Amino acid sequence: MEAFTKFGSDLDAATQAKLNRGRRTVEVLKQPVHKPLPVEKQVTILYALTHGFLDTIPVDDIVRFEEEFHTFFDAHYPEILETIRDTKDLPEEAVLDAAITEFLNQSSFQ
Repeated sequence: MEAFTKFGSDLDAATQAKLNRGRRTVEVLKQPVHKPLPVEKQVTILYALTHGFLDTIPVDDIVRFEEEFHTFFDAHYPEILETIRDTKDLPEEAVLDAAITEFLNQSSFQ
């Protein structure tokens, strides 16, 4: 889709939003070689991404955002990570949304 848009000058808002989310998705999916992210951390960041919590984060800040996000969850919500790891299921959506919102409110990414 991004390659196609090079031929057009005007993009509708929905198309632009998809492209922007795609850029953020690429950044989130990058992992250092031989240092994979634990599954529970992958799940939480992908949940945040797909539910729009990263839509306002500049693409250049995604790596820093992700590092701070995981540090926050390790310190404040280890039970969410444990639930995902142990049950292979997400906690209640409201619980996860509240934790992500709390992170955003206390971070420099507001």
